[in-house]
Amino acid sequence: MKSNYMILLFLAIAGEVIGTASLKACEGFTKLIPSIVVIVGYGVSFLLFSHSLKGIPMGIAYAIWSGVGTAAIVIIGYFAYGEKLGLMQVVAIIIIIIATIVLNMSPHSI
Repeated sequence: MKSNYMILLFLAIAGEVIGTASLKACEGFTKLIPSIVVIVGYGVSFLLFSHSLKGIPMGIAYAIWSGVGTAAIVIIGYFAYGEKLGLMQVVAIIIIIIATIVLNMSPHSI
């Protein structure tokens, strides 16, 4: 069932986002716990992403994975790390989200 592959894809995205968000906290892999979170997060992400490709075309899966992951990291950076966002960055994130939705609604997608 295609929805099972989408669940795997979104779990892969969650793993990637957790790993990426922890990169800043690991301070160049000098902090043990955040470093472990990075390695496990990316490992889980790639494992689940590879399984999601059994039912989702690679290009579509990667577009969703990278788009949703990018948007999530920008939001986490803003709230967790106090990173600044300008109007252009906000507009770009909105475009990424809209593009991901449109990609999923395409008749040639999953």
